[in-house]
Amino acid sequence: MIGTQTIHSKWTSRFIWAAIVEGILAVGWTLFIVNPYAHPAASMVIASGSAGTWLLTGYALFLAIGVVAVAVSGLFYFYIEGIMGKVYSGVSSVFAWLHLVLMNVGVAGATFLLMYGGYLGGAALLPTSEGGGGLQALQVHIQILQYYVNPTFYFIVVAVVGVLFGGLGYLVVSMKR
Repeated sequence: MIGTQTIHSKWTSRFIWAAIVEGILAVGWTLFIVNPYAHPAASMVIASGSAGTWLLTGYALFLAIGVVAVAVSGLFYFYIEGIMGKVYSGVSSVFAWLHLVLMNVGVAGATFLLMYGGYLGGAALLPTSEGGGGLQALQVHIQILQYYVNPTFYFIVVAVVGVLFGGLGYLVVSMKR
């Protein structure tokens, strides 16, 4: 509430709720990473480097883009709807939906593939005495990680297309009188 005026933005609410859902998923990944009873432990996979860096990279990107950037996207909608007083309708509303859905699906898909592939690959690199597969780096890249590269790329394209639709929606609405 600013002064006596209440500001409402339906798109801000939607993006904040999406960020909350992504945050809950991040908590699940966090618990997995810090779980000392997993065999092999995700923390050990990350610490060993190599393929395990995929897990850490995916996790960091999910926090930064899946949680923070989604919430920040809501601020853009707040500015346009709440401050500028412009309404998303028609094609701009379709663009906003595409932004919300494609960005979230793309980011979650890409980062989850990075995390899962990184865990599998990193675990396969660990010695068998530590619960790993005892494979060499080249074996891991050929037998495990290569299958995650293209799907991860396609999810990134989906996320980028979603962000572009969001940008188009911003332009369409901001040009309204």
